[in-house]
Amino acid sequence: MIVERSISSFVVVAFLAAAVSAFGQGASTVSATGAAAALKKGGAAPASAKSKPAAPAPTKSASQPPPPRTISATLPNFTSSSMPHLGYARYPWKLDIVATVFWVGEEPTENNPTPNDKSSWDTQWMQNYGGYDDPDPTKRKDNFTPAGFTPKQNPFYVALPYNDVIDFDSHKPEASKVIPWFKQRFVRSGKTVLKGQWIAIRYGNRVCYAQWEDCGPFVTDDHEYVFGNARPKNTSNRGAGLDISPGVRDYLGISSSGRCDWRFVDVSEVPAGPWRSLGSNNHFVTQQKAEKAREHTEISSRLEELRRMRDAYFQQNGTGAAR
Repeated sequence: MIVERSISSFVVVAFLAAAVSAFGQGASTVSATGAAAALKKGGAAPASAKSKPAAPAPTKSASQPPPPRTISATLPNFTSSSMPHLGYARYPWKLDIVATVFWVGEEPTENNPTPNDKSSWDTQWMQNYGGYDDPDPTKRKDNFTPAGFTPKQNPFYVALPYNDVIDFDSHKPEASKVIPWFKQRFVRSGKTVLKGQWIAIRYGNRVCYAQWEDCGPFVTDDHEYVFGNARPKNTSNRGAGLDISPGVRDYLGISSSGRCDWRFVDVSEVPAGPWRSLGSNNHFVTQQKAEKAREHTEISSRLEELRRMRDAYFQQNGTGAAR
């Protein structure tokens, strides 16, 4: 009996020691590969401002950037899962809209007197983005980012001609009535509920996804078009109703003043693509970081549990705590 008990004790100790060792090694090498496949609806992550402007940022217009380059990177094939819903959808398509190209850090010109180092909602937009989003096709990488740095925010961004806030203390009176998601995302007066909203942009047989990060082109009060059925009331630049970033331009292969379709989409509708890869303002990036932190916490908790089990076993059998 003494021999049998010794053998049994040896087997249990060996098993627990091996389990702790295996989990310990796994904790140092494991990477979170199980990021959530679908996200619930979420509000945009608003930018903070260090200074309080007396009025909203001036209206933006778009300069004429260089034409888009021919993309050498392999683009994903479109399937039914990557295309927006073609039947019922919460938000309708805006059809045949002129899109012009703008970019973070754009210098003022005669046709565009407002510099883009700031946005309507971020007084330090260029700094928070990480630098100048050079539109020159020869100075951009195949992953749709500028060659000089990795953007700290999503390089797939757009501007639409409506701003919901008057200043950093108040919203426009119609905002709560015309914005479909206003009640769900409202935090306080003067804090935008629009920044970070996703849209789908369709050009030919390609569809790109981007986040709403600024207001324009040219006007910031056209809620009848942005949220209603009206055509854009802007008459400049061929009646442009959408500003797109160089990354969106390159993905779609569209030239400035090209015509496209667009609509709002919920976060759950955004498929896999380069628009989900970068940015502190990107819902998918922040979700992935949260998943990694959660998995790390779970592994640490399991390791601690195994150590307690091991120590309890040694104490119960009178051998003292394990070293």
